[in-house]
Amino acid sequence: MLYLVGLGLGDAKDITVKGLEAVRRCRRVYLEAYTSVLTVGKEALEEFYGKELILADREMVEQEADSLLKEADVCDVAFLVVGDPFGATTHSDLVLRAVKLGIPYKVIHNASIMNAVGCCGLQLYNFGETVSIVFWTDTWKPESFFDKIEKNRQNGMHTLCLLDIKVKEQSLENLMKGRKIYEPPRYMSVNKAAEQLLAIIQNRRLQGEKPEITENTMCVGLARVGALDEKIASGTLEQMSTVELGAPLHSLIVTGNMHPLELEMLKLFSVDNPSFEKNACQRTT
Repeated sequence: MLYLVGLGLGDAKDITVKGLEAVRRCRRVYLEAYTSVLTVGKEALEEFYGKELILADREMVEQEADSLLKEADVCDVAFLVVGDPFGATTHSDLVLRAVKLGIPYKVIHNASIMNAVGCCGLQLYNFGETVSIVFWTDTWKPESFFDKIEKNRQNGMHTLCLLDIKVKEQSLENLMKGRKIYEPPRYMSVNKAAEQLLAIIQNRRLQGEKPEITENTMCVGLARVGALDEKIASGTLEQMSTVELGAPLHSLIVTGNMHPLELEMLKLFSVDNPSFEKNACQRTT
């Protein structure tokens, strides 16, 4: 049996009882370590679960999944995912491979950022398409995610922006030379995401456009959702470029139309009440 087990968002204790029972009866336990992270390390998880964990990076999951599945064909194997098991398309691929090989699987769900963002007070059914904001480089500055945010906003919907994670990445030079040397992990902050959005707004204006999103668009920054030191800040996009939310992981929400109850909740997390009142009232329903 292959178990795909969601770990939730905070620490070792966020696993469900059902998930913990599955982990403890499995012979092999893999920890997916590239789409998200918990606030505690591998050692803390091993101590709480009472099991040795095998770190599964992107290369291992995408290129060596067959070996993992062969093990699941002869014994119980758990594949642990921060958040919910289906928070990334890679894990759907793992299920499809298991089905083709005739290996039974069981999914044990948990909280993910996709539903936990409700902690800021924005209503989940008012969210449109989720987008990912990637780190720009000197030669690669995609803007496609901005178009999706604009479309959501035109429809009055909020947008959850998942921010880029770079774990076990190689520099272009090392990649070309085949050297297994990896860059230090990087996690995009709300500040960086806001800066990139502001740069796109300026680019669009230079092209003669009037972007739906401006410096004064109301946004919400979230950090370490589900952890004891969770942090939430609401304010304009401009303010999000300077707000300090601390350690990863971060997420950003660009708001659409807001119900008065949503506004009341966001006020609890406002970084500047006068500017909040001025800008928020523009999008009430």
